[in-house]
Amino acid sequence: MTNRNILHNATLFVVDSIILIALFYISTSFRASISGEEIPVFNSISLSNFIFIIFIILFFMQSEKIYHFRYDFWQETKKILKSIFLSYLMALTLLALMKTNFEYSRLFLTIYFISAMLLIPLSKRFIKKLLYSFDFFKNRILIIGDSREIDTLTDEFKKNFYLGQVATDKEYHAVVIISKGMREERLDTLISEYLKQKKDLYIVPYLQNINFVHSNILEYYNIRTNAIHLENRLLIKRNILIKYFFDTLLTILVLPLFMIIHIILTILIKLDSKGDIFFRQQRLGKDNKNFLCYKYRTMYNNSDKLLTEYLKNHPSEINYYNRYHKYQNDPRITTIGKILRATSLDELPQVINILKGEMSWVGPRPYMLNESDKLGEYLPFILRVKPGITGLWQVSGRNNLTFKERNELEVWYIKNWLLWDDFVILIKTIKVVLLKVGAR
Repeated sequence: MTNRNILHNATLFVVDSIILIALFYISTSFRASISGEEIPVFNSISLSNFIFIIFIILFFMQSEKIYHFRYDFWQETKKILKSIFLSYLMALTLLALMKTNFEYSRLFLTIYFISAMLLIPLSKRFIKKLLYSFDFFKNRILIIGDSREIDTLTDEFKKNFYLGQVATDKEYHAVVIISKGMREERLDTLISEYLKQKKDLYIVPYLQNINFVHSNILEYYNIRTNAIHLENRLLIKRNILIKYFFDTLLTILVLPLFMIIHIILTILIKLDSKGDIFFRQQRLGKDNKNFLCYKYRTMYNNSDKLLTEYLKNHPSEINYYNRYHKYQNDPRITTIGKILRATSLDELPQVINILKGEMSWVGPRPYMLNESDKLGEYLPFILRVKPGITGLWQVSGRNNLTFKERNELEVWYIKNWLLWDDFVILIKTIKVVLLKVGAR
C-alpha cells in the first residue's frame, strides 16, 4: 500500500473515530435531558468505560473493508448500517454477559447507535468531497475496453465525486478492464500483463444485467473452476413476503399524510376544471391480471378532441410518442394537472391499489393494456411481480429514457432485488420529485 493510500485510509478512520467520540457526548447530554416517571434515572458513564463499544463499531466497519475499497455511496452506506447494527447487538450481548447491562442505559445506547447510523454516512459525503477536491487523494484509473463502455465509466467517475476516481492513461494507480466484447485470449493476456505492473486490477463482467454483488461464488478446487450462483430474487417466496410487509408498514405510516394531501388536491382539482377527482384505467398487473389503476385526473374532459387537433398541427409529436410513449407538450393536461405530473403527485392515489394488494411502492411501472405486445421478451419478467408507484427507471433518467431502456432497467430490478434497493429508490424518488430531474 502506497503512502497516499495509507494517508487516505487513516484520514477516514480518524474522522470516523472523532465523530463516534463526539456522538458519545451528544448522546449523553441528550439522554440526561430526558426525564419522566416511567424513565429510569440516567447514570452517566465515562468515555473510558464506553470506548470499547467505539472499538467494536470500528472493527466491524474495518471487517466490511470500508477503509480498503472506494465504494459507491449507497453500497458503503449499506455496509456502514450493517456494521453499526451488528455492533449494537454485540454491545448488548457483551454487557449482559459481563452483568453490567444495568449500569448502561439501554435508551442511551439506542440513541447513540441510531445517531451513528445517521451521522456516519452523511459525514462521509462531506469528508470525501473535501478529501477528493485534492488531486493527491484521487485514484487514477486506466480503463481498457470498448470505447462506448469506457465513456460510460469515465462519465461516472466525473459525476460521482464519492468514488474519488478519475480516468487516465498516464501514471495510473489501478486498472479496470471492461470485458464486454473482448475475446477470452485477449482478456487473459491483459490480466497477466497488468497484474505484473499494478497491485489493483478490476474486471467489469460481460453480463451487465446481473448484480454480482448479491451472488455467491462456488469453488471447485480440484479443477480450478468457479460457478456463480444467480437467483431471480423477486420470485423467492421469502422475499415476496418481506416486500409485502414492507409495503404494508410504509402504507400505514403514510396514510394520515395521504388523507391530508388528498383533501387539499381534491379541492384544487375541482376548482381547476370540471370532471371526476380520479382517473381510472385498466393496467397490466401481476401474473397478467388486469386491474383498475387510480390516478388524480390531470386532463380535460374533451381531451381526445384536443389531442386530435394538436397532432394535426404538430406531426413531430407522433414520432416522439412512438419513441418515448409520451408527448412533449400535451394539450390535454389541465393547469393543476401540470403541477401534479411534474411532482408525480398524480400517482398518489395508487396507495389505494397498494391497500388492495394490486401494486407495490417500488416495482415496474403499471403498463397500459395496449403496451403488452411492445414489451416483447421483457413481458414474462415484468408481469411476474406487482407494478410499483415508483421504480428504478423513474430515478435513472425519467424522460430521457426510451421505452426499451425502461424495460431493461425494470428487468434488472426484478432479477437483482433487495429490500435495501427499494429503500434507496424511495429516497431517490424524493430527490427526483423535489428537483424534477432524473436522480443517480
